[in-house]
Amino acid sequence: MTTDTTTTTEALHRAVRGTVHERGDAGFEAAHSIFYRHLDAVPDVAVTVTSPGDVAAAVTFAVEQGLEIAVRSGGHSGAGHGTVEGGLVIDLSGLADIDVDVERRTVTVGTGVTAGAVTAAAAEHGLAVGFGDTGSVGVGGITTGGGVGFLSRAHGLTIDNVLAAQVVTADGSIHDVDAEHDADLFWAIRGGGGNVGIATRFTYRAHEVGQIVGGLLVLPATPHTVAEAVRIVGEAPEQLGAILNVMPAPPMPFVPETLHGRLVIFALVAFNGAPEEAEPVIARLRGIATPIADLVRPMPYADLFAGEQGDHHPVATSTTGYAREFGVDDAAHVIDVLSAHLADPGVQMTVVQLRPLGGAIGRVPDDATAYAHREWPLMFNVAAIVGEVAQLEAQQGWVEGLAAAIAQGTPGAYVGFSLPDHPEQVHRIYPGSTYDRLAAIKRAHDPGNVFHRNHNVPPAAD
Repeated sequence: MTTDTTTTTEALHRAVRGTVHERGDAGFEAAHSIFYRHLDAVPDVAVTVTSPGDVAAAVTFAVEQGLEIAVRSGGHSGAGHGTVEGGLVIDLSGLADIDVDVERRTVTVGTGVTAGAVTAAAAEHGLAVGFGDTGSVGVGGITTGGGVGFLSRAHGLTIDNVLAAQVVTADGSIHDVDAEHDADLFWAIRGGGGNVGIATRFTYRAHEVGQIVGGLLVLPATPHTVAEAVRIVGEAPEQLGAILNVMPAPPMPFVPETLHGRLVIFALVAFNGAPEEAEPVIARLRGIATPIADLVRPMPYADLFAGEQGDHHPVATSTTGYAREFGVDDAAHVIDVLSAHLADPGVQMTVVQLRPLGGAIGRVPDDATAYAHREWPLMFNVAAIVGEVAQLEAQQGWVEGLAAAIAQGTPGAYVGFSLPDHPEQVHRIYPGSTYDRLAAIKRAHDPGNVFHRNHNVPPAAD
């Protein structure tokens, strides 16, 4: 949907308490820009909302004016869905309330707040909600996508801890949803991306998480060490969460200069427990090979989310999937492919990220939420970071080929890490009955497919 850029915004100014930004305004860029700047677009108008009523008014205005809608939470969508060319961006950053109920162990937040801010607020009370691994990500995006992070093996995905939500649908209605009220919307908003509406509030179950043993462990990358790291984390107590990045060693002061640019395992680990419980578990990882760097220590859980990315906005392509198993031969292939493409002068970095899953994730039935990939023990991402946009296409072939080799036929893709919008990818994200149920809920609440700037499931046919 498009409209003439001269469309008046007077009605929108009158309808919202938040700030309406038009081209040339001081706050316009901040309200629509996204993390992956090469995917940025320029809308006709953006509105930083401050209430669910603002969201409803903005949706109604866009529909009346024929403006395409993009919803921006933290702006980290790898597919660029948080902005739109010539439409309206609904910027949720003004929905930033955080309410920690210590007695009930719940955290209620606006969906424009960041994962880092919520983690810091909950940590003041010895509590945590499991998000991902990056503090600047908006909770609206990571929650509607599923939410895979350091606490997932112990406490489930982010969506497994959502107790209630508030959702604005395409007709401008505001719904307070939970397992007993608008149960279909509640099901769909947990993993279905932005397909059925705009989430404006979430209430989460919080868990006792104070001091952890965590941080960075850098190990040599060989077929044996990579395969062993995956196996050890997958077999470890559920209190251990880890992200294993096979990548060239960055020029950091704790990495010897002779190893800069050579492939290593850049492992981020978090054990939710006392040091004496963590020690034998972490020791198994340390025992794989002599660590190149070992920054694992007792620390507050919130410290994992404290660092921000500054002004770094990479130009990257990637793909995601799941695997049933990952052995020495698989690791050898990963190392060979990454090494070969590091020689490409257009490539700044190649990386395979391995996330062992299982635990609490797999104890939730596949049909309980719109996330339908709970049986697979390993999630992966394959990525290439390049110097400029023109170099992206040349990397796509080997990225997809390596992903297929790791998956070995395992179906599925995670919406939070997916880039392409084509129907085949959408069916990988939402397979079979999950797709059908989402399409039926879409028909009930968004028959005109107003919310299509997402990995889109069109409304089911009548």
